[in-house]
Amino acid sequence: MFKTLLNVFRVPELRNKVLFTLFMLLVYRVGFHIPIPGVNQSALEAKMQEGAGTTAVERFANYASLFSGGNLSQSTIFGLGIMPYISASIILQLLTTVVPALEKLKKEGQTGQRKIQEWTRYLTVPLCVVQAIFWLGYMHQNDMVQAGFQGSSLFWIMGIFSLTAGCIFLMWLGEQIDEYGLGNGISLIIMAGILSRMPYAIILVIETSNFSLSGAADPQRTMTLGKLIFLLASFVSITAGSILITQAQRRIPIQQAKHTRGRKVYGGAKQYLPLRVNHGGVMPIIFAQSLMLFPGFLFSTLAGDPNQVDVGWWTQSMRWLNLEFTRGGYVYIITEIAMIYFFAYFWTTVQFQPKEMASQLRDYGSFIPGLRPGKRTADYLERVMMRITFVGAAFLAIIAVIPTAVSAWLDIDWQITAFLGGTGLLIVVSVGLDMVQRIEANLLMRNYSGFLSSPGAKGKRIKGSQY
Repeated sequence: MFKTLLNVFRVPELRNKVLFTLFMLLVYRVGFHIPIPGVNQSALEAKMQEGAGTTAVERFANYASLFSGGNLSQSTIFGLGIMPYISASIILQLLTTVVPALEKLKKEGQTGQRKIQEWTRYLTVPLCVVQAIFWLGYMHQNDMVQAGFQGSSLFWIMGIFSLTAGCIFLMWLGEQIDEYGLGNGISLIIMAGILSRMPYAIILVIETSNFSLSGAADPQRTMTLGKLIFLLASFVSITAGSILITQAQRRIPIQQAKHTRGRKVYGGAKQYLPLRVNHGGVMPIIFAQSLMLFPGFLFSTLAGDPNQVDVGWWTQSMRWLNLEFTRGGYVYIITEIAMIYFFAYFWTTVQFQPKEMASQLRDYGSFIPGLRPGKRTADYLERVMMRITFVGAAFLAIIAVIPTAVSAWLDIDWQITAFLGGTGLLIVVSVGLDMVQRIEANLLMRNYSGFLSSPGAKGKRIKGSQY
């Protein structure tokens, strides 16, 4: 393994890409700690620690920080992360399927993709401004602004410009990594933001552990030895399962038609069309968890003052719904699972086009054995994709629910259980596999052994790799 790692730095081009990527991530981590002028950081941190993520705003801040590469709880210039850019990309990706002009532009190839990318950058700016206004307004209402900047227009101008410029700069960093580095820049920034939380989670585990087989004598040390063993075993098994489901494919046999030209016969080879079991990736979880924030906002507002005792049936119902829609509530978990299933099928329907795929197979002279090209092939592909999407959605539902369920039922801090599943784990696994495959492709292209190939493996590849 160490010899293979040294091979990475023996190739000048690959070494420069790796070092450039690490330098860009270092710049991101430095800017991550530059605060917005005028924000009372101590008051903001105290507010976030007070509720420990129980209120809707705090859940939004934690969720946004988890998959955007930012951190609203510290309110730095990178507080928004690249969430506005991701939102703009998703909006344009959905519009591409319903707007004929955008769909035509997408089919133009690289030129059309560059134009869509340009529009994505333009759309990112207003989204940054809107999200910055909402967050600065929340800090104003909760006395998180320094005394000299209370009600000052200068604070609003500096805050909006700082958050917007930070997001645009992160977007530029990601594009530089795409062009000169190794891997997808946006994904690497998100992964760096997720992994930066791991040392704090490890320290939190150490501080709350008492290594006893029974209940803790110290109420502050609730992490027993049994819980610790369960966490370690769960982390290893869930990570292995995430890798398995990320690489899982349903391979459809494809037969090429034979063509006779002169005395030679071309084609006739048998290939496979891979259909990913988890076709939607992390998008169904992102959509579901994003929408699950709104019931928290709504019911917490309608519930009124929790200290008021004499209330009517309406307020009691809103308080019950507010309690059930907090993280770990039974209704919250059931609703989240249902929404993950819905968005898994929705995203697959948007992205997977069986009619277009069947037409391409027919144009290339290929067919699925036993099926006529055209409509029957398209119906078969759609039926197979719907079946495997059910399995993929079930896995996503389990991955999304595990951190919440373990945190609520075993009384473990959510900042620790967040690494047991959810969006963060899937992003880290997907980006890690992509990086390994890119490095392996660069090494094999220069006659080096693969990144994960041992001397006796004789060219063994990562299962599911396209290289």
